Amino acid sequence: MSTPTVSVPREVVPLRGFIPSLEGMRAFASIGIIVTHVAFQTGAANSAVLGRIWGRFDLAVALFFALSGFLLWRPHAAHARGLGQAQPILRYFWSRAVRILPAYWVVVALVLLFLPNTGSSWRVWAANLSLTQVFVPLTLTEGMTQMWSLSVEVAFYLVLPLIAVSMLGLRGDRARFRRPVLFVVALASLSWAFIPVSTPDAIHHDNWLPGYFAWFAAGMLLAEYSTSSRTWMHRVMGHRVFAASIAVVAFALSATPLAGPEGLVRPEPWQFAVKVTLGAILAFAMLSPLVLADEGRKHRVLEHPVTLALGRWSYGIFIWHLVVLAMVFPVFGLIPFSGHFLLVLVVTVGLSIPVAAASYALIEEPARRALRTRAR
Repeated sequence: MSTPTVSVPREVVPLRGFIPSLEGMRAFASIGIIVTHVAFQTGAANSAVLGRIWGRFDLAVALFFALSGFLLWRPHAAHARGLGQAQPILRYFWSRAVRILPAYWVVVALVLLFLPNTGSSWRVWAANLSLTQVFVPLTLTEGMTQMWSLSVEVAFYLVLPLIAVSMLGLRGDRARFRRPVLFVVALASLSWAFIPVSTPDAIHHDNWLPGYFAWFAAGMLLAEYSTSSRTWMHRVMGHRVFAASIAVVAFALSATPLAGPEGLVRPEPWQFAVKVTLGAILAFAMLSPLVLADEGRKHRVLEHPVTLALGRWSYGIFIWHLVVLAMVFPVFGLIPFSGHFLLVLVVTVGLSIPVAAASYALIEEPARRALRTRAR
């Protein structure tokens, strides 16, 4: 009787748990969002030389979306290769709600009750509490205009289980097809801005999830690579200098008219597609060395205790910083759009951090502890 042939599998990337450098990256992404908002509200974004650079720090949102794509999709990518189990769907939804809603609802209540010029109609309250601002006209209000991205993020949370179900057939040996499927879907999503979609006045369909799916897909693709056999992608994109060079080039191109005009002027559909493409490339390049390189390699800056603390507070920095920024101008007697970029930036960052730390300690962490207790 002949002896069966045993194939030797290629080297498999060890499935990693918590990745500290990703937490550190959240810190820099949150600061990047503050930079772009301060630049706009001080008028620095209109500078002939640096305006486009400051304004394009809004690609920090691409980093946040890619981080969500990676972290939430990785259990599904691992499960497809027999390396673990994804969360049960009810626990998944409950954990997402506990993660974002308690602190967010506190911000909404305080802004709508106490911040001037925010409006107090039932429609504004309902849209903001339900995170549907991108669908309801004139509900993105002062102190919370950044929440459009959180609305898109929540839409991704809701859709992700459906994507997972649609790819259930791509498991085991067929898991190798998951990466090309995700890439093709991400590529197809770039056409979203070109599709004529009827919307109410002041609502733009390119601000919905399909318009930004490529940013989430960048992280989802990294999740697929991080749970699969080593490939040339691991060797190339796991190299920090090479990946950083790609990120710098993508950012530089995004600061040109290719990615749209300056300020809040709406881009042409092709410019929007270019910006999303460059944002996806930038996010993929910035995160790939952190998840594809050898596990033993540490990142001294991203894994520094201060950076990790800021990363833990990054959600609070994101949801509170525009409230802080709205108070900086009257407290310092400054007129919006009249300069003082560096002063306003330093003060806003300096005040947003302790506010975020308090939000984490008093709202976010107690909510998570309650979730763990309930789960036990």
